[in-house]
Amino acid sequence: MAKLAVIAIGGNSLIRDNMRQTVEDQYDAVCETAKHIVGMIEQGYDVIITHGNGPQVGFILRRSEIACETAGMHSVPLVACGADTQGAIGYQIQQAMDNEFKKRGLDKSAITLVTQVVVDASDPAFTRPTKPIGSFFSQEQAEKIQKNNPDWVMVNDSGRGYRRVVASPQPQEIVEKDVISKLVREGYCMIAVGGGGIPVIRQGDGSFKGVDAVIDKDFASSLLAAQVQADELIISTGVPKVYLNYGNPDEQALDKVTLAELKEYVKQNHFAPGSMLPKIQAVISFLENGGSKAIITNPESLEEAVAGKTGTHVYR
Repeated sequence: MAKLAVIAIGGNSLIRDNMRQTVEDQYDAVCETAKHIVGMIEQGYDVIITHGNGPQVGFILRRSEIACETAGMHSVPLVACGADTQGAIGYQIQQAMDNEFKKRGLDKSAITLVTQVVVDASDPAFTRPTKPIGSFFSQEQAEKIQKNNPDWVMVNDSGRGYRRVVASPQPQEIVEKDVISKLVREGYCMIAVGGGGIPVIRQGDGSFKGVDAVIDKDFASSLLAAQVQADELIISTGVPKVYLNYGNPDEQALDKVTLAELKEYVKQNHFAPGSMLPKIQAVISFLENGGSKAIITNPESLEEAVAGKTGTHVYR
């Protein structure tokens, strides 16, 4: 029986640099990542692909604001922007995966499922926004944007520039988890929980209502992996391995590490908030909720990582 892995692709990894931000550029990046994921499938995996949407949501919001300012068009709520990116990025991943399946003669299909994720209306994140979305700006640009958009909160994102931050409540439940589980067990390659999923709250009558927020895609991917009883959680990021003392002369790559060791490294503040820390916390949550193994690596190393040749492997 094939192993089931949830693979989380970062939204920033689809935007290679400031010179390649178009939809076409993003599709090229998706196609490259799809090759490595299909290579994993050929090694005996069933996969559920999740993805980030930070830059893409920011682009949609900015277009909406410009259209509102210059042409009187209605603005697009943040929750709808999240749904839009699930469809748009999901379509690209789905097409890239299907094309790669055909190239390799594999009898397999990909399906994108727009996914809702339940959050708690009383989550303190709604009063303390922390989730970066959109493009990076210089301090001068950020100050101008803040002046023109007084409701925005702009912060320095890990020294990489200034970005807008929004509420990021903790995911509680994947609404469509049973459908996702059923389809992946039937052999489909699933694309789900895009951008962390559409944040919804459960109302008194049991119905759902969308709320303006962005759920961290690694936390949502971790929850999905636990709820569908995946064998492995694989988080794709910008580096082939996790490092202690990252960026310093004494930096040390982590190859194999236990859950207990990883938690100790967190206590020692080895991982930057808003960067590697959420990925580490997502791995910890998955392993504490029944998962047996997690891998952190970059997209181009996926095949080698699942073969045990690179990546940071975390065991319960």
